[in-house]
Amino acid sequence: MAHEVKGVIASAQGQPVSLTTVIVPDPGPGEALVTVQACGVCHTDLHYREGGIGADFPYLLGHEAAGVVEAVGPDVTGLAPGDFVILNWRAVCGQCRACLRGRPWYCFATHNARQKMTLADGTVLSPALGIGAFASKTLVAAGQCTKVDSRIKPEVAGLLGCGVMAGLGAALNTAGVSRGDTVAVIGCGGVGDAAILGATLAGARAVIAVDVDDRKLELARQFGATDTVNSRAADPVDAIRALTEGNGADVVIEAVGRPETYKQAFYARDLAGTVVLVGVPTPQMQLELPLLDVFGRGGALKSSWYGDCLPTRDFPMLVDLHLQGRLPLEKFVSETIAIDGVEEAFAKMQRGEVLRSVVVL
Repeated sequence: MAHEVKGVIASAQGQPVSLTTVIVPDPGPGEALVTVQACGVCHTDLHYREGGIGADFPYLLGHEAAGVVEAVGPDVTGLAPGDFVILNWRAVCGQCRACLRGRPWYCFATHNARQKMTLADGTVLSPALGIGAFASKTLVAAGQCTKVDSRIKPEVAGLLGCGVMAGLGAALNTAGVSRGDTVAVIGCGGVGDAAILGATLAGARAVIAVDVDDRKLELARQFGATDTVNSRAADPVDAIRALTEGNGADVVIEAVGRPETYKQAFYARDLAGTVVLVGVPTPQMQLELPLLDVFGRGGALKSSWYGDCLPTRDFPMLVDLHLQGRLPLEKFVSETIAIDGVEEAFAKMQRGEVLRSVVVL
């Protein structure tokens, strides 16, 4: 049986999204049908709308989601109807070279549902990050469902499905921030603020927030930033060095995804320090650095994929920390909106008015 629901579609590059009828199949082998309860409006969805990720239009947008399993297909184990889950876009395969080497967070063969969701006329949809959760129901691979404690609010839980996990993981997993480190975060949107929170949880002695918007810098202090730098008013490299005894930060996390801010991150770190790129660049962007500087400064230049998280390990742990009052995920939710408010949420995001708008279904 197929399910007829309303979903938010990006039909062409740069065009406003629309709310239309989506046909969602019953789950087949290895698949799960999920009733979506909440889904964050992430910048990645805007990238899809703008054609910055691919050209497989039309896209069914939405991926930062939580909900309840409605049905599972044959051969699915460890997941049952009624389970409260956070959806993830890196369902590890367990068989690729990364998984077999004990590094499943680098899985090279993550999988999605085999069946396709479609428009009413049969047009095949491309679900954003293999999820497509701006709809009341979605079809995913069972491995994309991570069961967590149902006491957490869906609009908070869903944020761990992408942006907040990306930022927390960039600090905790990729950078490996440790007690006493100095950390700078360039870009204080949802991902950057999550990185600030992660660095604070790890025991960093100084966390420097860098942005061009004083409103965002003030919010960054709520997540643990000890110092702020408006890079329109001051050179961020000089400012970070001044705040770290002239040395530069031990870890610099770039949460913008632009060549110019990446260069700032590169030169703002201490010798043998670490740069982590978690901001998502567009395909046409190019980076140029003197190779001698790359060699001479030492350290590590890393990219953080999904915060190098393992959903089955990290999601339940972070939910527990939230329920204990130790991880203030609710601070990331700027507003809750109806499913027909996604286009306006994109506009608010671009104007820097929100950390996260969350669709509640």
